[in-house]
Amino acid sequence: MQVNFAKTKIQMKQGVVLIVEDEQRLAEVLKKQFESEGFTIELAYDGYIGKQMIERTQYNLIILDINIPLINGYDLCKEIRKSNHDVPIIMLTALGTPDNKITGFDAGADDYVLKPFEFRELLARVNVFLRRTDTTPKQEKLILADLIMDTSTMTVTRTGKKIDLTAKEYALLKLFLTNKGKILPREHIIEKVWGIDFDPGTNVIDVYVNYLRKKIDKEYTRKLIHTKFGFGFYCNETEI
Repeated sequence: MQVNFAKTKIQMKQGVVLIVEDEQRLAEVLKKQFESEGFTIELAYDGYIGKQMIERTQYNLIILDINIPLINGYDLCKEIRKSNHDVPIIMLTALGTPDNKITGFDAGADDYVLKPFEFRELLARVNVFLRRTDTTPKQEKLILADLIMDTSTMTVTRTGKKIDLTAKEYALLKLFLTNKGKILPREHIIEKVWGIDFDPGTNVIDVYVNYLRKKIDKEYTRKLIHTKFGFGFYCNETEI
């Protein structure tokens, strides 16, 4: 069945959450629980309908299952990130292997919650993201030397040359540029970019910093991404 939606994107009030979940009973339970906390909830039971709803509505947060019909959660997340790098996306799924999580984060998810779960934990994570998006100042261009990030078009250039970044690379670079000259500890980076508690054994930050260095610094004599060993990472025109 094809559903026709108006093309005009509707600006909705704070606290409007879309849940894309094909288990209708779970979706209805979540809707009832979130509404009791003061949220406005909309539901989609497959990825196609979810995509159509996202194209016409500006949501404050999206909760996304992976194994959903028509368009799976990974692909839908990638589609969202093509036009919106800012809306928080929480993947809610029974797929809990490290590879599943990495695939989810690479697709652009901000957080990853495993089924079965406690509603109070999910609610707490939702509130963290909504507070963060409320207080983040909007800047259209973030500039460091000859590196420019245009947040209105979600493009990055250096010396005028376009640099293609994944959603997580973009989010990491944006964090560095909004805190240029400041040394960011690993705990801060992983909480802000991945929305999860810091695991001392993970090397995900090192992996993504290396991805950025290859794309941002490799071709240039002046390096902009730096490491302060024992302290963290930072962006600056010179080493601190």
